[in-house]
Amino acid sequence: MFSWLQDRFRRGQPTKAARAVALSEIRQSFEDSASDEEHFPSTIDPRIYHVQMIARFFGDMNGKLALDAGCGKGRFARVLVDQNPQARIVALDLALAMLAHAQPPLAPVCGTLTQYPFKDNSFDFVYATESLEHAVDIDTAVAELTRVLKPGGKLVIIDKNAEHWGRFKTPAWEQWFERKQMERLLAGHCREVSSDFISYWEDVEPDGLFLAWRAIK
Repeated sequence: MFSWLQDRFRRGQPTKAARAVALSEIRQSFEDSASDEEHFPSTIDPRIYHVQMIARFFGDMNGKLALDAGCGKGRFARVLVDQNPQARIVALDLALAMLAHAQPPLAPVCGTLTQYPFKDNSFDFVYATESLEHAVDIDTAVAELTRVLKPGGKLVIIDKNAEHWGRFKTPAWEQWFERKQMERLLAGHCREVSSDFISYWEDVEPDGLFLAWRAIK
């Protein structure tokens, strides 16, 4: 374990038994999907606006600690650490097969989106890219994202717009979000909240599918 990460851990409480069943189904789905490089790629084009927007909002990450919540194979984290070589990024995911791709300098941690094994106010930056939709208990997941963020720290959530629900086949547990719904949830924990429709490419007009929420605690 990275020495700089060890003092951020806390002793958590066990999850409720009722959630363990659903959690096991979600975990197995992503364990199985880790071999699907087409739909769950291990790399991302650094020019994609999703990651560039995060980088611009965060600014200089060098010497700071960030959490990639629901990192998958760590493709966003690798772009950010390439751009900020002195940044320290914790890559958290539910599936060990996904985390097998999140190698150093990333710090992989296995955990859920509703119960992080980290102390309060641990991270300078936190982001969740198309992962919150799998959290099931969204209120708790947003509370955890903000709990581990330092006062003054920056948070980004990128996910799908509920108004476009039905465009793709989705697993039974997946949820998409209304723009104002997520703004209200974040406003309960953060002093500044904003949101925008975004596209994969900066020069392509957003079609309304993806939303980016930004917050400062």
